[in-house]
Amino acid sequence: MSEGSTPGGFPSYQAPPPSGGGSGWKVSVLFGVVIALIAANVYLFVQLNNVRGDLARTRDSLLDELAKVREAHSLSAQSSRHTIEALRDQLEAQRRQVSMATGEARAEASRQVAETEQRLQAAQAAQAKVFDSKVSQVQQDADTKITAVGTEVSGVKTDVAATKSDLEKTIADLKRVNGELTGQGSLIATNQKELDALKTLGERNYVQFTLARGKNPQKVGDVLLELKKTDPKHNRYSLEITADDKKTQKDNRTINEPLQFYTSRAHQPYEIVVNDVRKNQIVGYLATPKVMNARDGG
Repeated sequence: MSEGSTPGGFPSYQAPPPSGGGSGWKVSVLFGVVIALIAANVYLFVQLNNVRGDLARTRDSLLDELAKVREAHSLSAQSSRHTIEALRDQLEAQRRQVSMATGEARAEASRQVAETEQRLQAAQAAQAKVFDSKVSQVQQDADTKITAVGTEVSGVKTDVAATKSDLEKTIADLKRVNGELTGQGSLIATNQKELDALKTLGERNYVQFTLARGKNPQKVGDVLLELKKTDPKHNRYSLEITADDKKTQKDNRTINEPLQFYTSRAHQPYEIVVNDVRKNQIVGYLATPKVMNARDGG
């Protein structure tokens, strides 16, 4: 890396010749969009997998409730069976008495037999009604829970589709500004939403910062930044960058202007973009290459 002087008398770095053709950035952006769509599909797969887990837990819960109903019904049936068996024994005894009785005794015995049969039928009907009521309630609860899970699945799909559409629109709206060193178009973010879209593309690493004017430089990523001057009225600022123990002055720069500089850590340039200029303070981000390899001769 070599350092020269600008007409203003400030040191600057000489730009190496562009390494790629004019179509290189288009391939990079297309590749980034494909990665973003894959990430969105992975997110959808994770969400649907969570929903499947909820359905499995709901099914297990319903099976447990049905098991409890069956157990309660079994106990109730056992108790009813004992009652019914007792009634049957009583009925058989009364029938034997009827067969041995005559006249009024036979008529009385027949009446008792009829009453016992009615009691037996009533007990059986009551037992069946209780069981049917419990099964109906469990089925109703199951339908309610399944409907709720289905609604949640539809909501997840809608949210993922909306997020994917919004991301694609934001990426399409990103501004491309020519870099001062590479001479090639560079995607920049002017707000938090656009910066999130750049992060999703995954082409570079991004470090956000709020830099105040002070006596000492502030470390941002692996470089030092020192704010020298701000002009909020005209959205301009002056900044000193220290990388590889070498300082570079960037004077009278404006917001959303990519400031590029090379370090010994990468073939591609680092990039600083300031989105907001305030009184004695700037807000922006540092973009660094994904692949950090030492440059030849650096």
